[in-house]
Amino acid sequence: MRRPPRRSTVADDDAKGGFFADLFAPVAGFGVTFATMFRKVATQEYPEVKWPTQPRFHGRHQLNRHPDGLEKCVGCELCAWACPADAILVEGRGNDDERGLRFSPGERYGHIYQINYLRCIFCGLCIEACPTRALTMTNEYELADNNRADLIFTKEQLLAPLQEGMLPPPHPMVAGTEERDYYQGKVATATDEQRRWVDQHTSDRDAGGSDASGHDTEEAR
Repeated sequence: MRRPPRRSTVADDDAKGGFFADLFAPVAGFGVTFATMFRKVATQEYPEVKWPTQPRFHGRHQLNRHPDGLEKCVGCELCAWACPADAILVEGRGNDDERGLRFSPGERYGHIYQINYLRCIFCGLCIEACPTRALTMTNEYELADNNRADLIFTKEQLLAPLQEGMLPPPHPMVAGTEERDYYQGKVATATDEQRRWVDQHTSDRDAGGSDASGHDTEEAR
């Protein structure tokens, strides 16, 4: 019975190459390196150079405001129910017109709002669930921290900054408007009547020892 011919091995091929094959073997191994040395670099020197994100990038969340400064969040908690990672905590509270504590044009507002970025997977389902477009995602992605507690963002950290023409809540709605008028874009800026109300009640709260939420401060107690 004839045996099949023995296949050559790597050692056999190296032995056939001789001295020059051994000499240039390392050079051949760097062929891929030399071929890519002069190509355009596809990486960035982060964080010295920051790569621009796309317009619809899923970054840090933001709680938006109406043009007069009232908050768009109505405390419905739909974002918390839609979150698959259970990263959102919302506690709604009713607006109190009798005490001048109106934070949103709706019946309720988000009194407590927290997002735990240790859990958040940036899927955007909370954005789709929000009925008032109160919650959106920004292009900010630098959320690293050395303290786990600092990655639980509060309402104050998530609220959009006040723009020109806005007043810090609480304050009344624009006179003669309803909640639907805000979402139909009929409110463009804070009115003079709202400004006078804020100026008057801010001084009254300061004199009475209350904060912006109408709660007594430690000095008043």
